[in-house]
Amino acid sequence: QARAGIISTVEVLKVMEAFVNEPNYTVWSDLSCNLGILSTLLSHTDFYEEIQVFVKDVFSPIGERLGWDPKPGEGHLDALLRGLVLGKLGKAGHKATLEEARRRFKDHVEGKHVLSADLRSPVYLTILKHGDSTTLDTMLKLHKQADMQEEKNRIERVLGAISQPELIQKVLTFALSEEVRPQDTVSVIGGVAGGSKQGRKAAWKFVRDNWEELYNRYQGGFLISRLIKV
Repeated sequence: QARAGIISTVEVLKVMEAFVNEPNYTVWSDLSCNLGILSTLLSHTDFYEEIQVFVKDVFSPIGERLGWDPKPGEGHLDALLRGLVLGKLGKAGHKATLEEARRRFKDHVEGKHVLSADLRSPVYLTILKHGDSTTLDTMLKLHKQADMQEEKNRIERVLGAISQPELIQKVLTFALSEEVRPQDTVSVIGGVAGGSKQGRKAAWKFVRDNWEELYNRYQGGFLISRLIKV
């Protein structure tokens, strides 16, 4: 109804606040998706910082309850929920989440304590969103060293979280390089488009500037339609 302009978005946010004690992954996944859409829309307004504060307020109670490490008797959905919540808090700049993500990433890179598979995406996303050129270089190095395609894809999907314009360009150039399989290029560009307001503009310009190469590469197949959609 809010999307249709029938009710105020404020009403939606009030309903969302009522879910702070919700334990179910599927519900949080839906809340996260809708807040992501709102965040993208508000990135073009003066309210962007306020929506990030709102995200932190809604997600921090469940984040504190779940913590960083699995508890005895946890199910698969709890692990998924932990990754979702920590990623959301990290991206929004929740201080404690950002500090812990940086600490765990450092241990991971140095080989002291390897991150579990379900924590890698939220940690990578968080450190990139609030990272610099050194962070990006470390991530690209991890991509190069990765033995499994699953890990390469995991890194490719979050590279677009980086915020600085010159680093966004570096990620987009990387998307068309030989380091990335042609079928995965779309994920990198899509990640940039969804990463920030600057990323969205840069990705759109990049697609237009490289349209001929992209179109020839995908020959009007489903990947080109996916690229347009993202």
